[in-house]
Amino acid sequence: MASTDRRHRAAVLGSPIAHSLSPVLHRAAYAELGLDDWSYDRFEIDEQTLPGFVEGLDGSWAGLSLTMPLKRAIIPLLDSVTETAASVEAVNTVVLTEDGRRIGDNTDIPGMIAALRERGVEKTESAAVLGAGATASSALAALSQICTGPVTAYVRSRERGDEMRGWGERLGVEVHIADWAEAEQALHAPLIIATTPAGATDGLMDAVPEHPGTLFDVLYEPWPTGLASAWEGHGGPVIGGLDLLVHQAVLQVEQMTGRSPAPLAAMRQAGEQALAAR
Repeated sequence: MASTDRRHRAAVLGSPIAHSLSPVLHRAAYAELGLDDWSYDRFEIDEQTLPGFVEGLDGSWAGLSLTMPLKRAIIPLLDSVTETAASVEAVNTVVLTEDGRRIGDNTDIPGMIAALRERGVEKTESAAVLGAGATASSALAALSQICTGPVTAYVRSRERGDEMRGWGERLGVEVHIADWAEAEQALHAPLIIATTPAGATDGLMDAVPEHPGTLFDVLYEPWPTGLASAWEGHGGPVIGGLDLLVHQAVLQVEQMTGRSPAPLAAMRQAGEQALAAR
C-alpha cells in the first residue's frame, strides 16, 4: 500500500532567527537526497507566540528545529521527550509524526560527540568547560559519555557554579567549579569546550600553552574566534561551532525525513559557503 504520509515541511524557530544557518544546511540535505518537494524555513517566534504557532501546524509538517529562547518553552507543548532531551531539560528538535504526535529530542548532545569523534576524540581523562549557559549543560551531557574523570567548569558567579554542579550530579559527572578569573588554567586540560559568547575568551589568547590539547569552541560566527586562532597557531586541534551545527543538523534531517545517512559533506560545504558570503 502506498504511503499516505503528506509531511514535507520543516522550519527553525527562535528569536532572533534571521542569521540562522539551519535553512542552508537542511535545504542542502534535501537537494542531495532528491527531496524536491521538501521545504525548510525560519520563523521569528518567542515564548509568547510559540504555543499558537505549534497549535497551527497541519499534517504537512515533519519537524521543527528550536533555538533560544525556545528549547525549554517547547517542552510543555510536546507529547513525549527523549531521555537525551530530558537529561538537560532542553529540546532542539521536534519530530511531528504521521499520526500527529510531537516528539522532542536534543541532537546537540550526540552532535557534539560526533564532532569530537570526527576529530579523533573518543575519550578524555578530564576536561574543562568555559561558561555555564544552556550549551554548557549539553557539553556536560556529552562529556558524561566520553570523559572518564573530572570536569572543571569556569564560571562568573556562584549561582552559575551551583547550576553546573547540579547538572553534574544529575548527569553523573564529577564537576569542579572554578572562578572565571582562573580561566587560564582551563587551557591546560586535554579537552576544553568553550560555550561563551563572542569575545568572552579573547583575554585568554596569550595564555595558550606550548603544546595544547583539543579546543572545541561552539561559536561559528564570527569565526575563527581569537582563542581558536591562537590555538591553531600553537598547533592545537580546533573544533568549531559549524562542526557542531552540521552534526546536530544531520541528525535532525535523518529524524524528520526518515532518510539516512544525511549528506554531511554537502551540508558542511553549504554552511561554509554561506558563512564566507556574509
